[in-house]
Amino acid sequence: MSSQSIANETTSQHPGPLRLGIAGLGTVGTGTVKIIQKNAAMLAARAGRPIVVTAVSARDRQKNRDMDLSDYAWESDARALARRDDVDVFIELIGGDEGIAREAIMVALQSGKDVVTANKALLAIHGQEIAEFAEAQGRVVRFEAAVAGGIPVIKTMTGSLAANRINRVMGVMNGTCNYILTRMESAGLPYETVFEEARQLGYLEADPTLDVGGIDASHKLAILSSIAFGTRPAFDAVEIEGIERVSIDDIRRAADMGYRIKLLGVAQMTARGLEQRMSPCLVPADSPLGQLQGGTNMVVIEGDSVGQIVLRGAGAGEGPTASSVMSDVIEIARNVRIPTFGQPAARLEPAQPARTAVPAAYYMRLELQDKPGALAKIASVLGDAGISIDRMRQYGHADGSSVPVLIVTDKTTPDAIDFAIETLPKTGVIVGEPVELRIEEV
Repeated sequence: MSSQSIANETTSQHPGPLRLGIAGLGTVGTGTVKIIQKNAAMLAARAGRPIVVTAVSARDRQKNRDMDLSDYAWESDARALARRDDVDVFIELIGGDEGIAREAIMVALQSGKDVVTANKALLAIHGQEIAEFAEAQGRVVRFEAAVAGGIPVIKTMTGSLAANRINRVMGVMNGTCNYILTRMESAGLPYETVFEEARQLGYLEADPTLDVGGIDASHKLAILSSIAFGTRPAFDAVEIEGIERVSIDDIRRAADMGYRIKLLGVAQMTARGLEQRMSPCLVPADSPLGQLQGGTNMVVIEGDSVGQIVLRGAGAGEGPTASSVMSDVIEIARNVRIPTFGQPAARLEPAQPARTAVPAAYYMRLELQDKPGALAKIASVLGDAGISIDRMRQYGHADGSSVPVLIVTDKTTPDAIDFAIETLPKTGVIVGEPVELRIEEV
């Protein structure tokens, strides 16, 4: 063997450092730098090559981040960082589905860099465009940190479960909403009080609607749907309802019947098309989802061969999310290269959106006028809608003029429930608006 052959072999066995450029030094960005600084030797051993930061970018260079960044070059513009010759992997931790984050990722790909991102909104809305461009450039885009924080759900679905036809994906994917709902139950506090508490604790996004309106969790669901069912990400096709209308009465009544309320994302492929919904649902209190407390996330995946897989863990935070960022970096260092959504982007089918039609039981809370015949009129409307009653419970008079009534239906269709909810106020015996929540089988 010639000396040149030996040199080439040695080079292939011992590649040089993987050089990172990190754009965004907020919670996740600083967490990522901390892991690299703290565990450099371990990372090199596990990745098969050193992993180093060469340059960083953020809006405010003077901000105190309680870490030494003096060894890294500084770029005020993330796009300039994305072009640097001494960066192999561009890590985007800026956020936002438009603007600098999107532009910098495209610049990085065009400049021959691989990309790691935690940007769920960008991938849910522009993921197809980014995936096609990356794959055309021969680059990879990894995003474990974009869904469920520290839970390795992306790698589980694209790797360990790749041999399975996925039947359904569901889960609690927003820790703030889960915190609010479980806090309401444990402390007996109304939604408005716990919402303000969450805001004071810094749990809410700058625009709280992203959390409590279900938008953040729906971004994640759209990404998981794409991987699970081989479709293009279709965030605009997700049926979204947040937790704003869930009251402490609903929390208590559901508990009385053996349920807990969760903001639940569900995606499944049917003969009619792809169903994707994010909405408050009742789940059995003794189920894994029902027992989920605080800011924890859980994703449930059902495959045709493996059955049901439950993944549970921290859905946000510096350490968990940075851990997922670094798991992607290590895969790239090991030269593990797979298409963005698990199969070539050009083969992803446009999703045919379908409104949920799978029958389910429903929880209904009504405030009835306290007069003869009121219940009979309610039963008549439900009967006309083809809805039968599994359980009904009447509570004490609220103010002497109305009566809270709780109904759990047998399995019925969403269309039947919609008809009933639209018709019930016309009976003249309903006080206020009726509340209905789907009961999900888990």
